[in-house]
Amino acid sequence: MKKAPQKPYPWYYRPLEWMLTGLAHLPLSVLYVVADGFYLVMAYGLRYRKRVVLTNLRNSFPEKTEAQIQHLAKDFYRHFAELLVEILKLGDISAAELKQRVHMPNPEVLEKLLAKGGPVLALGSHAGNWEWIITAGAVWLGPRADGVYKPLANPFFEDFVYRLRTQTGARLVPMRDTLRHLVRHRNEGRVLSMLSDQSPSRADQQYWTQFLHQETAFYTGADKLAAQFHCPVVYVSIRRQRRGYYEMRLVELYDGETSLPKDGHQITEAFARQLERDIQAAPADYLWSHRRWKHKMVKW
Repeated sequence: MKKAPQKPYPWYYRPLEWMLTGLAHLPLSVLYVVADGFYLVMAYGLRYRKRVVLTNLRNSFPEKTEAQIQHLAKDFYRHFAELLVEILKLGDISAAELKQRVHMPNPEVLEKLLAKGGPVLALGSHAGNWEWIITAGAVWLGPRADGVYKPLANPFFEDFVYRLRTQTGARLVPMRDTLRHLVRHRNEGRVLSMLSDQSPSRADQQYWTQFLHQETAFYTGADKLAAQFHCPVVYVSIRRQRRGYYEMRLVELYDGETSLPKDGHQITEAFARQLERDIQAAPADYLWSHRRWKHKMVKW
């Protein structure tokens, strides 16, 4: 794994690092047995964020019965447990295996936009296995793959997760440096990926739209960056095909040439519609434990 920018962390994290590194070297078939244990602990022992999960599911799928919601919650916990070991496996997975496990059926969508010679924004979400997006993208694109991330407060986990995310060659860009990064690389054919389904707290960063039967706030960064840098935007759909195998399909949201209204949100709206379709197609594969709707729209 690549070394992250070093921040000292206490010695007592070393045994945890050795344990996690050792687990990463196990075959995925064995790690999925570990995931079965994680599932039981989260779903029935700790009941990890159970209230948040059930509330999110009930509000997002009002047409489902309570029995269906409970079943869907269990499916989510099983997916989440498998996701954890898949992320851990990044510490030892080869580029060849990752390319086998993440199939990109239409890379020509990205190649066409990269040929224009400037940056391309790739908008992902917390659906499927989002941690494999940037790592698999680096396998497909080589050194042209960058990812925006929010550094973790804990120095050990910041170091460990950074190495997981960059072991296939991807470069990480701290969220605060996004604008500076685009200015520096504005004439280079590079892909900058962002997870765009976070919950923005500042009013000047919010775009509200109906999403999964709820008024939902989205970050407006993609609209602003695309308008400022005239960079194309693609939506990255990562769908699980079967255990440990995903399809990463690209959808062009903006060509980088059409005029955009200064304060418009057509890119964010298009992103929300694509994501909504993906979630409805595979509802258990979204991150329902995330407090996606913690902010409410203020109506005057």
